[in-house]
Amino acid sequence: MSHHLDSPIARQDARLDISDVYLFRGEQGTVFVMNVSHSLAGQQARGFHPEAMYEFKIDGNGDAVEELTYRVTVTDRDELTLRCLIGADAADPFAQGTVVASGPVGSTVEGPDGLRLWSGEAGDPFWIEPDVLHAVGHAFQDGTKIDLSGWEPAKARNLFAGHTVYSLVLEVPDAVLLPFAKNERRIGFWGLTTLATDAGGWRPVNRAGLPMIHPLFAQFNEDLGNHLNETKPADDVENYGKQLTDKVARMVAATGTAQDPRAHAETFVARILPNLLPYTIGTPAVFGFAGWNGRSLTDNAPNVMFSLAGNSPVALGIGRESVTAKPSGTWPYLPLGPRAAM
Repeated sequence: MSHHLDSPIARQDARLDISDVYLFRGEQGTVFVMNVSHSLAGQQARGFHPEAMYEFKIDGNGDAVEELTYRVTVTDRDELTLRCLIGADAADPFAQGTVVASGPVGSTVEGPDGLRLWSGEAGDPFWIEPDVLHAVGHAFQDGTKIDLSGWEPAKARNLFAGHTVYSLVLEVPDAVLLPFAKNERRIGFWGLTTLATDAGGWRPVNRAGLPMIHPLFAQFNEDLGNHLNETKPADDVENYGKQLTDKVARMVAATGTAQDPRAHAETFVARILPNLLPYTIGTPAVFGFAGWNGRSLTDNAPNVMFSLAGNSPVALGIGRESVTAKPSGTWPYLPLGPRAAM
């Protein structure tokens, strides 16, 4: 899984659990996707939480602090409001921002200058092989080789085949984003869900930027999973740098794939922290071995992240052909779920 049900706090209410975020070139601009409320959660309520905020956080100058936020809130009657927050307001959960679009869940709502947002149930475009997933998690938790001795690649399966998510698909015109991109059209993006508290505040529940961070490091460390979700990207290096470096170095040393496991670990962790998904506005998205530039709906993120972290190829035995509901190149890009509508 990328971030599916990735911590005890997130599992309490899957409507607040971000399974994946994506960032790519769309028909009219730059597309940001946040998927929540995975059907794998079982009998929990589905959809969007009426006391939550779903935020698209955008850093334009490389300091891992948001300068632009698009915030979605949904009422208990499934009426959606999209707000834009700029500058200091972008990081303030109490700031009101400017309402740029509103309408019912399950439809496309439009804002100024070609901005648009689709919300509703969609097929999950992500794939993962559960046996490989758990073996990788144990290796990085225990500091051992990846043990796939009892696994048969011919029997590989996609854990999420046939499952659905509730998705927010936001397309922002490049002309709106470019003034914030201070470094050669580059931005960093992460998604955040927060829940209103009884004391009148806001509690962070789930944060997602780069794919596969939680499966690598927090599958079997739920305390770490909670902390990764509760903190801010700007503090990632200080909070988690040494801990994640130690995990990677131990696993690579046990595997024997690098002459200097510590140096490899430091290089890898420097790539993933702060945990933001990078993208150059106006370019094709690809999350691959050669580099990370956004993330398309068909990139093989598990293969890339597992292999790079361990400095050795890790095959899943499946690919995008295992996704039962295929994404498309046209709005809203995700495969619509059985109860979704344009």
